[in-house]
Amino acid sequence: MEKYDESLISQWIDKDPELKKYVGEHRQFERELELLEKKPYLTTEEETEKKRLKKLKLQGKDHIETILSRYRNKNP
Repeated sequence: MEKYDESLISQWIDKDPELKKYVGEHRQFERELELLEKKPYLTTEEETEKKRLKKLKLQGKDHIETILSRYRNKNP
């Protein structure tokens, strides 16, 4: 994310429960993906889980972007 987005997140995360939820989930998915990325070999189940996590992370990022766009429009 861009620095401006990070600034908006830090400004609003404690005031917006929805933003806090999606940022928390996004970070958790990122940690889980990092663990899978460190493995030299992934089982079929782990590959499936990796794809699932990537999709969930992307969906979460879309939600975060939607929320941030509201704040950007308030403070151009």
